[in-house]
Amino acid sequence: MKRALFASVAIAAMALAPVPVRAEEMKAEVIHWWTSGGEAAAVKVFADQFTKAGGTWIDSAVAGAANARNAAISRTVSGNPPTAMQLNTGKQFDELVEGDLLADVDTVATEGNWKSVMPQAFIAAATRKGKMYAVPVNIHGQNWLWYNKAVLTSIGAAEPKTWDDAFAVLDKLKVDGKVIPLAFSGQKNWEQNLFSAVLIGVGGGPMWVGIMGKRDAALARSAEFKAVAVAYKKLKNYVDAGAPGRNWNDATSLVIQGKAGMQIMGDWAKGEFVAAGKVADKDYGCTVLSNHGGGYMMGGDVFVFPKSKDAATTKAQMTLAKLMLAPETQIQFALKKGSIPVRSDVDSSALDACAQKGMRYVADKAQQLPSVDMLAAPALVGAVQDAISQYWNTDMSADEFSAKVAAVLKAQD
Repeated sequence: MKRALFASVAIAAMALAPVPVRAEEMKAEVIHWWTSGGEAAAVKVFADQFTKAGGTWIDSAVAGAANARNAAISRTVSGNPPTAMQLNTGKQFDELVEGDLLADVDTVATEGNWKSVMPQAFIAAATRKGKMYAVPVNIHGQNWLWYNKAVLTSIGAAEPKTWDDAFAVLDKLKVDGKVIPLAFSGQKNWEQNLFSAVLIGVGGGPMWVGIMGKRDAALARSAEFKAVAVAYKKLKNYVDAGAPGRNWNDATSLVIQGKAGMQIMGDWAKGEFVAAGKVADKDYGCTVLSNHGGGYMMGGDVFVFPKSKDAATTKAQMTLAKLMLAPETQIQFALKKGSIPVRSDVDSSALDACAQKGMRYVADKAQQLPSVDMLAAPALVGAVQDAISQYWNTDMSADEFSAKVAAVLKAQD
């Protein structure tokens, strides 16, 4: 297992030098990828809470989720782990648990009664071998539409509710010609995120689970899936020439500044609106597009803790685990991050209008859809992502894309 992990992360490990920690001090070196304005403000909530608890937070931010994961995993496998590392909610820490490299947080979870206040999907995503090995810190809705209210008002457009509505608004923006209709980050993971939003909104929740959860190759060859593919590729007509390689937060900034009309992005984008001093339902709007009931694609972030024989390190880890799930911390973090609390028992009255919408979505079990990282192993996620990127960036037809996805699902079955 160690050889396999090293093969994929050896280069990334060189980017992050170890930080020495004196054993007698309660210090926490935390590797994460929260580097944008809204993200940095959010992670500071955790850092400040840890400082108040008597600890010293050592911030090891690494730009890019994959880079941060690879560096943290490599350090852990090589015996020089950080105190805590950020991962996405899902299957990304399976091999670390199998290699007995992570400490479980089951005692803290039991003391905090976490399992009674979290969605079942998040409990399952954090649990291995009957114990919780991760601390889910938020719920991110990943298939939101964000729009600049003044821009839509300027063309006489109301908030779109369905994908059909959205295409009509995009057409108006394109004809008007004053702004970019759809702000887009042309990177593989965001190409996939946009496709996922279309798959859920146009194809429906059962198709989403069928493709990414059940790996149904026959479904990928269906006319309904091909219709999703056509709708997805159509969106390329509304993005600008500067989209390839653009960071997601730079695309969000275009909407904030009124240089673009809309963006499909997870609710971490709202953290950028908040950091820019914008107000939900006044300066910007938010909705989840759905033609057929769709659903709310729930993802999020977790922190895991490499095993340590040092008592001070273990104390720091369990202190972090407790404070990250404290109700007040959950609210303050959500206000900065754009996400909603993973706890259902918090007072959400301080949250903004978009977060309130998210809370209502999550409260409806019929709307809850696990994110791709919860449904599929990293190998399948990567293979589907490659297929989506190839389809978006070439003249590949919907039929060819359908066949390619079906082949990927069959190979991973």
